[in-house]
Amino acid sequence: MDYLDTFSQFAAAITYEALSSDMHEQVGWILADTLGAMVAGSAGPELRALATRQAPGASAVLVGLGRRTGAETAAFINGTSGTFLEMDEGNRFSRGHPAVHVIPAALALSQERAVTAPVFLSALVTGYEVGSRLGAASALRGAMHPHGTWGTVGAAAACARIAGMDAQGMRETLNISASMTTASSKQTMLEGGLVRNVYAGLSNRNGLLALQLAECGFTGEHDGLSSLLGKIISEKFDTVGLIDGLGSQWHLMRNYFKLHSCCRYNHGTLDAIDQIAGRGPLPPPAEIARIDVSTYNLAAELKDKAPRNTLAAKFSVPFAVATRLVNHSSALSSFTWDAVRDPAVLALAQKVEVSEDPSMTQRLPLERPARVVISLHDGRQIMGEAGVNRGDDAAPYSREELRQKFMDLTQRVWPAAHAAAVLEATLEMAALRGNLANWADLLERAPQAA
Repeated sequence: MDYLDTFSQFAAAITYEALSSDMHEQVGWILADTLGAMVAGSAGPELRALATRQAPGASAVLVGLGRRTGAETAAFINGTSGTFLEMDEGNRFSRGHPAVHVIPAALALSQERAVTAPVFLSALVTGYEVGSRLGAASALRGAMHPHGTWGTVGAAAACARIAGMDAQGMRETLNISASMTTASSKQTMLEGGLVRNVYAGLSNRNGLLALQLAECGFTGEHDGLSSLLGKIISEKFDTVGLIDGLGSQWHLMRNYFKLHSCCRYNHGTLDAIDQIAGRGPLPPPAEIARIDVSTYNLAAELKDKAPRNTLAAKFSVPFAVATRLVNHSSALSSFTWDAVRDPAVLALAQKVEVSEDPSMTQRLPLERPARVVISLHDGRQIMGEAGVNRGDDAAPYSREELRQKFMDLTQRVWPAAHAAAVLEATLEMAALRGNLANWADLLERAPQAA
């Protein structure tokens, strides 16, 4: 039996009811966090315009939009909306966002096939572990964006689990999905190309399509994962590490949640500024002569001082620093069009210099460090430094902070009472005390008037 047989056997056998209560709680918050990002993202005008062009259907809900469509379309639209605001959870080991690549496909297929909550939740865990482990076992090419790559395989695994595939069927579905990933470009995100937001949507849609192809008798390579991750989008694929700790070391238990409304690579820098703020008032922008940020290689790429839109702003360290200092916040309100056009923010961003510290790069993935030095016109310097980012399992946000985040995000679309009801129903279902169909009906609530 080769590594892929072992991996496929593991994926086909995951049973949610057999997992611990701690894992059930964690799954509930991962599901709620991803759902909150999807609901809030559905308010985007581009997303709403895209959704109106999709064919209607009856099986699967378009979360936050108040209507249903076919499963493939729902997987695509919900996956796209979940990445619009850069607020979805992620995993530092896979260096990407497993949940948003899996949950929309699993939800759409579960509704189409009318499965139970435990089957849906088993699929969520399956897809998360498959996708995140594949990301951790490989090293994507530097020009690749992680969205749309290994997440497609994670979505396919979730769909195969819903379909009740055995180990051989799971392997075939994974192999098919390996030929259906996207060649996603990191430069697109750096420039603020909104097409980047569909990468996760395509992963969800193509993962579902991979299952359909497998069920129709299509086949893939004998070992499509090694081709994809060992030759095409990555030249390093650690098959031993991939299956190490299966069933005992769960990636979803070592994820991260986000409160800063921007790319994770900004978070070390923002945590360092929060550290400075914890010691006393931050200096007014007019008193700042220069800000130097030293950080790891991936974060040091985010150097754009004049982002062209809100997406590019979320992938800019200079902008993130400037809007945090000017607006006293790193929440959604600091990454809006008003913030992107604010002369005070743009002027301060010009004073931010970002560079790589190789010693910080070596601390990945256990830490994502940054050091911020604020030099004032009077000659004084103020410094802050972060290692482990807030929201990681090693420095987690409280459940109350995650609850408040969910309410803040979902109230862009739903009334507070409905948002609270959805959160409670989500956590109850993850604790095996809820019904999938009833929960999904709550997600069909139409958006409230602006």
